[in-house]
Amino acid sequence: MEHAIEMIGITKTFPGVVANDKVTLQVADNEIHALLGENGAGKSTLMSILFGAYNADSGTIRIHGKNVDIKDPNVATELGIGMVHQHFKLVHNYSVTENIVLGMEPRNRFGILNIGQAEKRVAQLSDTYGLQVDPTALVEDITVGAQQRVEILKTLYRNANIIIFDEPTAVLTPQEIDELMQIIRRLKAEGKTIVLITHKLKEIKAVADRCTVLRRGKYIGTVDVEDVSEQQLAEMMVGRAVQFEIEKSPAQIGEVVLSIQNLSVADQNGHVKVRDLSVEVHRGEIVGIAGVDGNGQTELLYGISGLSPVSSGTILLNGEDITHATIRKRIELGLGHIPEDRQKHGLISDFSISENCVLKNYYKAPYSNAYGLLDQTKMAEDAQALIEQFDIRAGQGSRTAAGSLSGGNQQKTIVAREIHLSPHAMLVAQPTRGLDVGAIEYIRQRILAERDKGRAILLISFELDEIMNLCDRIATISKGSIVGIFAQHEVTEREIGMMMAGSKRDGGNG
Repeated sequence: MEHAIEMIGITKTFPGVVANDKVTLQVADNEIHALLGENGAGKSTLMSILFGAYNADSGTIRIHGKNVDIKDPNVATELGIGMVHQHFKLVHNYSVTENIVLGMEPRNRFGILNIGQAEKRVAQLSDTYGLQVDPTALVEDITVGAQQRVEILKTLYRNANIIIFDEPTAVLTPQEIDELMQIIRRLKAEGKTIVLITHKLKEIKAVADRCTVLRRGKYIGTVDVEDVSEQQLAEMMVGRAVQFEIEKSPAQIGEVVLSIQNLSVADQNGHVKVRDLSVEVHRGEIVGIAGVDGNGQTELLYGISGLSPVSSGTILLNGEDITHATIRKRIELGLGHIPEDRQKHGLISDFSISENCVLKNYYKAPYSNAYGLLDQTKMAEDAQALIEQFDIRAGQGSRTAAGSLSGGNQQKTIVAREIHLSPHAMLVAQPTRGLDVGAIEYIRQRILAERDKGRAILLISFELDEIMNLCDRIATISKGSIVGIFAQHEVTEREIGMMMAGSKRDGGNG
């Protein structure tokens, strides 16, 4: 078997953590090779070394049998290696083509940028690989899925034969994920070698030929995907058996805690996205909002949490009207929020874990004294307790910058903070998006534990299995309105899917 990539004995350390510990990876020419591991297992670090973003402390890299020294991404590009990053590297107010040619702009003999020539090549590449991207569109005006396709075009424009995808489905809808899988298959058919960094077992089974597993920075093994089950891959990844189905006790439902009545909310452009929506959440239950992305879920969350003004309707928390209350007032009255975008609304990346854990109550005792000075010792002490309680893997403990954590550990930090505040009601949005099976299992168990403590939880998720697994009642949303509300045992996954598409089902008031 000829290898397109050989990484032998790669070691890379950062302060307080060994990210890669003598890791070996061998990828055959023209295969789709999955790199599987928990959040923080060292997958992205290993591929960042291959792409030249990091330099290994020790080890050897061979491309098509030749030893190479990949000092920086420019060397990787010359070797035909491209990388589609999890967090896109795009300039939002530039066009698609301007982003693609950035750094290697085509110019005429007078040194003037020839954008027309570049647009033609981008359109041709887009057609060849079925990427459906408008070369003239502004990046800020296109969907997340289309932005990812722009990142793929950037690698193809630079003639990459080896393409690394870093957690490519973390921010995509189910439909966009299906489209991406087709694109990856097409890239392989065109002779490309693909490395797919992921922790989603279904995607590995769907497209990968072979899979290499890392755990806590160490190489565990490489397997032929067709010869192993999802359960076996999960055990290799986590080091123990993983529960895909979570057992839950019957809900002990109490009084209404969160009441949303005839709510309408507009987006930032003034378009009404939530229309006359009503739903109630009782103490000790999880109510799930199921729907295709873009049907008002984000605006609903913004309206309830105070991130956006409400056009009409009422929000009551424990009987108190919070419709126009400040965000701080909502928090003080007992509204918790695990946001759908952990980096935009959940954490301040440059702040430490310690600082992020007190973002909502830093101004009160025991973290702030009468003079408004922060007690850093107490902050660090409590943050360290949460790190241990929630198994947050942080190289420098409570001093670790939130932005340097893996996605799963960022999510655990947010969940730890929100649960620590003991809210009466919790808004929980996409809680396991982009997480590995071990972290998914853990987060879901914590959410259920909060429900069993009597919290009222409103859960929004695009993962139907998550809705079916966790919720006591399920409300389907379409075009900003609730189509139906059912007890979980009264409805099937297929029926929910049909209602998400706008179909109505008789009955169902939950």
